[in-house]
Amino acid sequence: MKDYVEKMITCPTCGHHTPIQMDASNGDQDFYEDCRACCSPIHCRLHIDELNDKLVAYVDADDEQFF
Repeated sequence: MKDYVEKMITCPTCGHHTPIQMDASNGDQDFYEDCRACCSPIHCRLHIDELNDKLVAYVDADDEQFF
């Protein structure tokens, strides 16, 4: 598996496409990126699926709540 991958994501607030750098060398990650268009925080979670040799990215807005 590649350690560094650049992926285009869509901002959940404004819909603008923003590239993010994904680093698989540190294992599963949870971080925030700012949208380049609206400056809203984008919550990104990376999960390494070792069984299928894939890096999975989950993207959501910072203000979403889970009950």
